[in-house]
Amino acid sequence: MTLDNPDGSLGRLVVITGLPGSGKTTLATKLASTMKAVRMCPDDWMIASGIDLWDEAARAQIETCQRDLALDLLRRGRNVIIEWGVWTRVERDALRDAGRAIGVSVELRYTSASLDELWRRIEQRDREGTWGSRSIKRHELEAWARIYEPPTEDERCSYDSTG
Repeated sequence: MTLDNPDGSLGRLVVITGLPGSGKTTLATKLASTMKAVRMCPDDWMIASGIDLWDEAARAQIETCQRDLALDLLRRGRNVIIEWGVWTRVERDALRDAGRAIGVSVELRYTSASLDELWRRIEQRDREGTWGSRSIKRHELEAWARIYEPPTEDERCSYDSTG
């Protein structure tokens, strides 16, 4: 029990995984509202700070900062949504294990769509002018789809059930 968290309750961590255009931000925004959660999205911080979305070193630093902030908020009883994409099981396991280490329940949400639908959404986002210094190229999306590790049934079972 602390002044920041008088009843001593812990928050809930939601990890959202999916490729660009799969609906991570749409889902995270909806969940943040209904769960009263803080949404951790490196793209938002990078755009607000004038950092190029393609700056991988800056993205890694922001994700580390967001992870540390998320764990602190969870300890204080806040709900947190991680909206990084987390393309590999190793990344998702690390977040799940970090949340569980502090005693919070951790939920995995997977957003997906066909490659053509992802591309259609990315093109729509480009027309709206809402994304960064340069757009994702189709060949990049195709390459990312080949290396992305969708959650397996075994992995999904290692999380708390979704609400």
